[in-house]
Parts: sequence; structure tokens; C-alpha cells
Amino acid sequence: MAGDRQGSRHRAGPAVRLGAGALFISVSSVLIDLAATSPGTASFYRCALSLPFLAVAAWFERRRHRAPGRDEILLGLLGGAFFAGDMLLWTRAIAEVGAGLSTVVVNVQVIGVPLLAWAIDRETVPRRFVAWVPVMILGVALTAGLVDGGAAGTDPVRGTIHAVMAAACYSVFLYLLRRSGLEGRPIQNYFAVIASAAVVSLVAGWWWRGVDLTPGLRVIGWLMGVAVAGTVVGWLLVATYSPQLPSHVGAALLMLTPVGALALSSVVLHERPTVLQLIGSVLILGGAYFSGNRLRGRRTGRAPDRPGPAPESP
Repeated sequence: MAGDRQGSRHRAGPAVRLGAGALFISVSSVLIDLAATSPGTASFYRCALSLPFLAVAAWFERRRHRAPGRDEILLGLLGGAFFAGDMLLWTRAIAEVGAGLSTVVVNVQVIGVPLLAWAIDRETVPRRFVAWVPVMILGVALTAGLVDGGAAGTDPVRGTIHAVMAAACYSVFLYLLRRSGLEGRPIQNYFAVIASAAVVSLVAGWWWRGVDLTPGLRVIGWLMGVAVAGTVVGWLLVATYSPQLPSHVGAALLMLTPVGALALSSVVLHERPTVLQLIGSVLILGGAYFSGNRLRGRRTGRAPDRPGPAPESP
């Protein structure tokens, strides 16, 4: 029993910090909406404006740890490319298919990330998590307003395709972000991720619907908020603590992002959540908590220090 309690406390810190990161990330959608600019412009500037902050953080980490190896850097660069794809496709899908359906599809990462970890790393997905996945997906659907008509948009078919592609990019990005931080140098690896994402966003965004290099102080101000709250604080917390948790726990905790976005939009954008959206938020919070609760090893009484094959929870 003592070992169970010790293992629970061992996991509580990273889980709480990753959950806080998910809530910081939830600020991004509202600020991007206020910026009202193209997907390429928003994606490029949210990355470029965050690089000076991340460079300082990476320098301090470099003083304590050696530089990442070539394989880690390659994982970071590849993860950045998928992150750029997620940002560009998701931003476009919102206009084409509506915020509700695009949010539902993109948050399929809650299934995609554990599946990638299972297929590549042979990491076991606990039955407890599998049982809660439908509940969390239902919660996202309700929170996003899909039941209330959130699927309206300019081009639902094309938007659905873009949202599916964004979900695939998001899942691969989260998996690679977690893998790149396993060696204990998450900040330096994350810097490589965002540098790569900035370049890919600029090139792909320029080719796809353009990038405004002089969007004005108003747009820059909102995107600076996205950079600091979402890209620096939020995603840096995720990059640092997701390697310390099993993949299914990190994926579940990131489901807190739509809950935070719902609360912030009600304050900033004066969007009042419906009863169904509030019920969806409760389902997401409950699923994120209960699907990752009692994470402990069956033999040792505590979870492993590094992510790997995890025994199934009863």
C-alpha cells in the first residue's frame, strides 16, 4: 500500500503540470480567432515569436545537460513538420466544416497517440483507458457544440478531409514530441521542433493561401499571446512532462484543452456554453482523471520511471 501511494505521488506532479500545459494551450484558439489572419500567418508567427524565449530556456538546459544527439534532433525536426501541418490544416478546417466537427476530429489524437505507442514501442494500453475513450470522445463532441449544429461551414466535405489530416498530423506530432524528450533534454529538443515548425509553416503557408509578413501590430499582439501562453508555456510543459507519463495518460490530459477553450471563449468572446457543452466538459474532465488514475506497476507497486510497456490496470 505504501508503494502504491508513493507511485501515485510520483506520477501526480508530471500529470498536474501536463494538465496545466493543456489549459495554457487552450488560450491559443481564442487568441487566433481574435487575430483573424490566414493559417500560414498565424502558424508562422506563433512559432517565430516563441523562438527567442525557447532559445534562452534551451541555453539553461544545455548548461546542465549535453546537447541532444543526431537522432533526437531529427525526431524534433520531423515532429515540427507535423506540428506545422496540424496548425495549418486545423485552422483551415474551422472555416470549412465549423469549429465543432473540426475539434472533434482533431481530438481523435486521444486514440491515435496510444495506438502509435502500442504499434511502435509495444506500450500496453490499459483496459481502463480503452473503456473511457468513448466517453471522452462524446465529451469533446458535446463541448465543441457538434450536437448544437457546429458542423456548419463553407465546404463540409473538404473541411472534414482537412480535419482528418490535421488529426493525423497532431497524433504523430505528439508521439514524436514525447519520444524526443525521453533522454532528459526536452527543452532543447522542443526548440528544434518549433524552429522546424516555423520554417515549414512559412514555406507551406506561403504556397497554401499565403503568409502576410507584415500583418500589423494588432495581429502581432494577439499572436504574441499565442506564442507565450500556448507555444512557450503550454507546449513546453507538455514537451517536458509527457515523456514522464504513459502515452495514454498524456493524450487524455490534453483533452482538457477544449474545456479551457470553452471557458475562455465564454469570458472573452461572450460565447455562452449550453447545457450539453457543460455536460461534455464534465465528461472530458472525468475521463481524463479516471482513465489515468491508479497508474502503478503490478509487480513493483509503482509506475516505471520511463514510459515503456505498462501493465494493464485492473
